[in-house]
Amino acid sequence: MNRKLGSRWLLAGLVAFAIAAAACGGTTGSTSTPGNKGNVTVAGFNFPESSILTELYAQSLEHNGYTVTRKLRLGTREVVGPAIKSGQIDLYPGYAATDLEFYNSGAGEASGDVNATVQKLNARLQPLGIEALTPAAAVDQNAFAVTKATADKYHLTKLSDLAPIGGQLVLGAGPECPTRPFCKPGLEKVYGIHFKDFKALDTDGPATRAAFANGTIQVGLVFSSDSDLNKLGLVVLEDDKHLENADNVVPIIRTKVATDEVKGILNKISANLDTKTLVTLNGQVELNHQDADAVARAFLQQHNYFA
Repeated sequence: MNRKLGSRWLLAGLVAFAIAAAACGGTTGSTSTPGNKGNVTVAGFNFPESSILTELYAQSLEHNGYTVTRKLRLGTREVVGPAIKSGQIDLYPGYAATDLEFYNSGAGEASGDVNATVQKLNARLQPLGIEALTPAAAVDQNAFAVTKATADKYHLTKLSDLAPIGGQLVLGAGPECPTRPFCKPGLEKVYGIHFKDFKALDTDGPATRAAFANGTIQVGLVFSSDSDLNKLGLVVLEDDKHLENADNVVPIIRTKVATDEVKGILNKISANLDTKTLVTLNGQVELNHQDADAVARAFLQQHNYFA
């Protein structure tokens, strides 16, 4: 299951869980040293990647003189969405396609074109007094990977490279993959890839990783920003024909606080954030057990945000 409750496969939100989480107050909040440019409340979803992104936003705003209140791991989108609509929070790290399909109630408007997706997202957000800023190159979406050995053997860098050799390879993914348009049917329709066989495993879980390791599969479904991709020696193939919806990281912010300066600060982060970097940041938190705030601070220092 997609950790973001993504629109690509599973649109059913965990509404009951979200309400319960909000009622229980299951959030972590902290306030920065006061600045004099205004107050901004930044929230995140309840998974590590979102905490890293939340800290990137929060620390960059703090450094530029804003007073920031954090609500880390506030909950699912069913909690975060209403919170920004009501003004309880001002900003959160969103994902273009998933947010579009949340705010349009699953109307199917998202596509693999990130600019078109963000444009449609803003059309949905504007009446709510909210907007999406410039998306980052970093994307967290369903992706297909091979081992480095397989990539080297067949000279694979993108999904279209699989079309001539698909009959020699086995695809592994969750049991729903053969009926989902963004999995096996999509690979066949969009790329003309027909695999030797399909193995029903899990969705980006331990069974998929074990199957890669023992050679049961050569191609498997993963998430593009998984923290362990480098450690496992897996190579994500570029979705060069845009099968998957564009779930690029994008700041979602209340228009009331989206001054030119604030937008400039946040857009600078997006300009330095690609998927490879996001994988590395996730690995530092999830594999090396570093704190999200320390990882974010090191990234900002490295890219001269604190100069």
